[in-house]
Amino acid sequence: MLEAKGLMVFYENMLALNNVSINCEGNQIVGVFGANSAGKSTLMYTLSGIMEDIRKKEEMAGGERITVLGEIRYLGQDIMGLKPSKRAKAGIVLCPERRRIFPECNVLENLRIGAYLASPSQAKDTLEYVFNVYPALEKLKKRVGGFLSGGEQQMLAIGRALMAQPKLLLLDEPLLGLSPLIQSIMVRSTKEIRDEKGISIIVTEQYARPVLPIVDYAFILENGAAVLEGTREELLNNPDVRSAYFGV
Repeated sequence: MLEAKGLMVFYENMLALNNVSINCEGNQIVGVFGANSAGKSTLMYTLSGIMEDIRKKEEMAGGERITVLGEIRYLGQDIMGLKPSKRAKAGIVLCPERRRIFPECNVLENLRIGAYLASPSQAKDTLEYVFNVYPALEKLKKRVGGFLSGGEQQMLAIGRALMAQPKLLLLDEPLLGLSPLIQSIMVRSTKEIRDEKGISIIVTEQYARPVLPIVDYAFILENGAAVLEGTREELLNNPDVRSAYFGV
């Protein structure tokens, strides 16, 4: 479905991604694990095309010079030069780190904003599905987003991404700041989304242990480089990986 080769991102003289290659097949959940500043969000911005927008805005403002190199192919097509809006229309949808919902809008309004790429029938069906996956949101659909808990905001952020009809869903640290109970709900719902809707998912996390049970394949980033990859079984059988990333 998606294959990225030799991705390199420079912020002025700082190397944020260093020759990273990653792939995600259809109906697969792929994990990307690494410490803070390992390059996880930069990778997600690059795959979704948002990095290209950031680069152009910095260039127009005379700010930080950003260079993006490498190759990204999606469904067999080269999308490296494709705008983020075009990538979203093709099915690559990012749910960003720290949720970034519209805090002044209520739950229902946030979800409808996410449906800008959907037909009326798709929006109706997906809204029903979001409320089925996250029943708490249906009870809170008139509540303003800024008054939701962190877990509820994360459910809303993923629900809004689903409304955009993704074929490939990019989840950037969806468990950040959540309690273990809410983390388990989010992990379970992520697997349900893949199983029930056939949506491929790339998920980044600093700590791999909560996500490990649902991941088919994983990559580990350190200082912007992919230092290890393998199935969940292969990574769990590596004692150094178990200690550093899985907490076991």
